[in-house]
Amino acid sequence: MSVEKTAAPQDAVPLLQLRGICKSFGAVRALDHVDFEVYAGEVVGLVGDNGAGKSTLIKTISGVGPADEGEVFVEGQPVTLNSPQAATQLGIETVYQDLALCDNLDVVSNLFLGRESTRFGFLSDIEMERRSLQVLRTLDVKLPSIRSVVSTLSGGQRQSIAVAKTILRNAKVVLLDEPTAALGVAQTRQVLNLIKRLKVQGLGVVVISHNLADVFEVVDRIIVLRLGRRVGTFDVKNASQERVIAAITGAEFGEILHTNGNETGGK
Repeated sequence: MSVEKTAAPQDAVPLLQLRGICKSFGAVRALDHVDFEVYAGEVVGLVGDNGAGKSTLIKTISGVGPADEGEVFVEGQPVTLNSPQAATQLGIETVYQDLALCDNLDVVSNLFLGRESTRFGFLSDIEMERRSLQVLRTLDVKLPSIRSVVSTLSGGQRQSIAVAKTILRNAKVVLLDEPTAALGVAQTRQVLNLIKRLKVQGLGVVVISHNLADVFEVVDRIIVLRLGRRVGTFDVKNASQERVIAAITGAEFGEILHTNGNETGGK
């Protein structure tokens, strides 16, 4: 298949770059020399059919399932992603589909869970509320109150809280796993607007989604995985959903694969 030229900066250093990533589970090779990159102020869509390797790649980036082979760079420096803690320390945050929020706690408590602000050995509620309001305003998140219990909020509001939590941790790269799944029209719009604001803040954002309409609305580039390999990279300004679907399914003849950013023929 022919691959669209991408809009990625030619001279810029990616915030996050993976080269030649391989991961196997027994005899099954889930990732086969996969390259991946995301730049500051860029939204990348990661798409592929079930079993394409998307989840495995995200687990590699988040430190949950370290790669068997390959190199990882953050802002051009080689790093090791051997645990979720290592990823977090490097500024890589993942928001999974289940959001990992505590329904019985309020917004502030969720945002600072495990990272509570203290003063003289006591919780500093005023400081936590101040910082919560600051990050929510930055992301233009609308809530009834920062003391609302999370279980009372909509799906879009809950997604926004999970994302705000990553910003409080000084994230550089945010991975969003199916961020609009099971959301209504209004809630989906809220989350898509949130993704656009993350881009404006200069973060690198990776959106993993099966909803191509949502992907095309918010991303700059689309990277397609199929059977554990990177089989296509598209600039959304020049691509069509039909061509991306063809890459996902392998419908086009004569695929183009990528090795270290260069196009090469063959399978």
